[in-house]
Amino acid sequence: MRYFSLTRRLLFLGCLALGFAAFMGQAETEAKPHVAELLVHGAIGPATTDYLTRSMEQAHEQGAKAVLIRIDTPGGLDVSTRDIIKAILASPIPVITYVHPSGGRAASAGTYILYGSHVAAMAPSTSLGAATPVQMGGAPAPDSADEPTREQPAEDNGDDEQTEPKMTGDAMERKMVNDSVAFIRGLAERHGRNGEWAERAVREGISATATEALELNVIDVLAADQQDLLQQIHGMEVAMDSGPLTLETEGLPLVEYAPDWRNEFLALITNPQIASILLLIGIYGLILEGYNPGAMVPGVVGVICLLIGLYALQVLPINYVGVALIVLGAIMIVAEMFVPSFGVLGIGGVIALVLGSIMLVDSDIPGMEVTYEVVGAIAAVGGVAVLFIATMLGRSLRIPRTASNQAMVGRLGQVSQLTEDGFKISIDGEFWNAVSDDPVKEGDTVEVVEQEGLLLIARRKL
Repeated sequence: MRYFSLTRRLLFLGCLALGFAAFMGQAETEAKPHVAELLVHGAIGPATTDYLTRSMEQAHEQGAKAVLIRIDTPGGLDVSTRDIIKAILASPIPVITYVHPSGGRAASAGTYILYGSHVAAMAPSTSLGAATPVQMGGAPAPDSADEPTREQPAEDNGDDEQTEPKMTGDAMERKMVNDSVAFIRGLAERHGRNGEWAERAVREGISATATEALELNVIDVLAADQQDLLQQIHGMEVAMDSGPLTLETEGLPLVEYAPDWRNEFLALITNPQIASILLLIGIYGLILEGYNPGAMVPGVVGVICLLIGLYALQVLPINYVGVALIVLGAIMIVAEMFVPSFGVLGIGGVIALVLGSIMLVDSDIPGMEVTYEVVGAIAAVGGVAVLFIATMLGRSLRIPRTASNQAMVGRLGQVSQLTEDGFKISIDGEFWNAVSDDPVKEGDTVEVVEQEGLLLIARRKL
């Protein structure tokens, strides 16, 4: 016995030693100089911000000499874009943004991120630009007579004096455009890039190919792949918060930093399609719980899905008229259960839900649209729910009416206990006092033949 006990202890200590050695070896490997590679594909949103900021901090802690962000995006939310750029500018290690693969783009928000990065690079057959901000969240503001408009002359008069570009639209749109122009020009001045082209990309929505961007001094490097990029920027001097820094990237290995479960979860729930479905599940869960109080499961699932859906909608470009229509549709469907409208309220509720789903997320924001397939699914589920409610109401209306003092007549019960005055019977889990002319014993099945208030008159069922 002592031999086996000693052997187990030695095996346990050996496993501990191997685990410790593996951990130290992994830590030593992670601490080696490398270039952290991050991937941004799709619309820029809160999940993208969380992934990039956390990964950049992790890369710095693990000894990365630079961060390489491979980007292919149609654009995204302004708040998320600004948060990403703030993190890039405050990064203690240089950040290289690379539009890749071929055929990719850095449109709208991607252009701002390129201008904010310490090194801006593109692969052949890629593009950037179209950086005009789009107002979201409902109808545009009314025109303001107090805000002057700036107009561009119809033809060039040959003067050397620069004329300001034409800008139309209401006061709010002008404020948004001017703010974005100032923001991207500040980034261009910081990194010595073409501020004039950046302003045109914001005001006029122009775009450029990778070759044009290099010729216009919009980007720093045109590279075929990541290794080519790291070789070209080796020895380049970039402007960091702490001062000028010379890049030493040649020969450094690329280490990919994949999104963790938290980033994946945020990306999932902030997807407009998933947010709409969660909201729908939440509403119908509460409807079912109200229709059948005490069921618990629909109510719990509904509340959780509704809260997650509302969180997701807070970070999406919401059209508040769409939200109001969805809420109105849910109220009308609930009202269908209590008001005998013969489907009028329910059909109206489904129509409101469909219209609200179409209007919910502003379709002008790239990557933030709700597809027609999701809208069709919402309409189908809503229609089935209304049909189910209308069918149940129709059945309830066809049930014969019975006086309340005769509701138990004809019901079957089981004798559960004998008393001095009669016995108690159990009917659907309820216990009633009963009497009978027939002799009964516990366990007998009886039928109610008459009801006198709370006293039942029964006969033994043969």
